[in-house]
Formats: sequence, structure tokens, C-alpha cells
Amino acid sequence: MYLSKDIGMKHISTLGIVAAAAMMAAACGNSPHQTASHTPSSTTVASASAAATASPAQPTHVAGGPSGCADLGGTVGSDQNCHIRSSTPTYNLEMSFPLDYPDQQAVTDLVTHERDEFINWVAEYGGDGRNRPYEEVVTAKTYRSAGSQSLVFEISEDSGAAHQGHPNTTFNALNYDLAKQAPITFDTLFKPGTNPLEVLNPIVQRELDAPAENLEVRAYQNFALTDDAVIFFFGENHVVPDNNGPHKVSVSRAELASVLA
Repeated sequence: MYLSKDIGMKHISTLGIVAAAAMMAAACGNSPHQTASHTPSSTTVASASAAATASPAQPTHVAGGPSGCADLGGTVGSDQNCHIRSSTPTYNLEMSFPLDYPDQQAVTDLVTHERDEFINWVAEYGGDGRNRPYEEVVTAKTYRSAGSQSLVFEISEDSGAAHQGHPNTTFNALNYDLAKQAPITFDTLFKPGTNPLEVLNPIVQRELDAPAENLEVRAYQNFALTDDAVIFFFGENHVVPDNNGPHKVSVSRAELASVLA
């Protein structure tokens, strides 16, 4: 989401320059989540202080699932997902996510940031005279293994001329070690002193025909764990220079055995 769903975005003396550049970028198809073609959405949640004035009803960050949903202005559905909807003449926002992820604080922070970034972008750069609201839809899917739980957020939005009628999709993933009760990151997923890119890059190049220069560590930050594989998620135009939608590559644990922690 992505000006960027990744998002640690202003020095007051350069605000005018940044705003002007962003207006030009929006006309060319840039979105709140789009950076360089190979830069994925990060799971690092930046401060939302700049977005506080643009967003209605800022939440209090709490760890409890249902309470966190209420603080975000959402409701719990029969599917035990939190559903958040917000509409104005200029934007439509829909977000949903399950309430059983072990680290609800991380979920609350991520959802808050995604929401605030989109609303802030529309307020600051969305006055381009188009005749329909900007739209963002955020959904989340749970993946499990014997010792972990993953939550992968898929963020689709149509801001920017290039994505009108063709949503841009990015990802933001959380992973949790159930035994250690701690987040799993790309760094902790692999053994210290190993180079996982030596294993990953040939596989992804084979699957996606991705240019080698786009396959840096930051390209692999969004992943999910199952008992059989590690699934990597790549936003549209991040590792493959195309406009054909997002990509994912499932790499078997057997292929990663030499580097997995």
C-alpha cells in the first residue's frame, strides 16, 4: 500500500517539493504502495502520526482481537473476521482480517498503517478530477505449519492513472513462531551465516523469469510458512517488470533444507 502500503514516510522545508512530485507521480500511475519496480511491501509498520489528522477515529493499539477490531472501527462477522468499511465521495475502503493471529498488536499496527496511508494519500494527492472514488480492498489469509502461523495481507488499490480499472496488488505478511512466541522474519527464518539467496534466486528466476538484479533480500520479505513449503509473495511489478498482477512462488522445505533455521 504501498509514495509508499511500506511504507516510513516529511521534512517541513521540502513538503511543497514532495507534494508536487507526488502529484506528477499519481498522474503517471504511482500509488500509495508503489515504489521502484523491485521494492516489495514491507512488514515494518511506520509511525502513523502524519496520518492522524486525516483518519477518522484513530484506534488505541491493544492486543485483544475483538477489542482491537472495535478500536479500529470494525465489526466482527460470523466468519470471526474483523470487517472495516469506510466510504466518502472520494474513496471506498474495505478491510477484513481474522482475529486468531497470535500477535494482535502487530495486526492492529499493520492495519492502522495501511488504512491511514491510503486515506492520507487520497486527501493529499487524490484531487485529480476523476469521476469515481479511489478504492482499496485489504484481505488476509492464514497459513499454518506445526510450529508457526502466518497471516498474509493482500492489498489491492486503483489509485493512479495506470491502475484505474486494473487494481495494483501488493502484500504485507506477518509470521509467528508459536513455541518461541516471537515474530519470524526473513533473517530468523534462515541459519546464521548462510546465504539463502543462493538457493532462492535460481528457483524464482526459473518460475517467474525475474531479472536477477530485482531479487535482493528485500524482495523476499513477504512469505508464509506451511509444513511443506515457504511461499513467497511478490507485488505487481516488484520483481517482474510487468502489469499482469501479483506473483507467488512456493519453495519446498526440501529445497531449502540446507539454509532453513
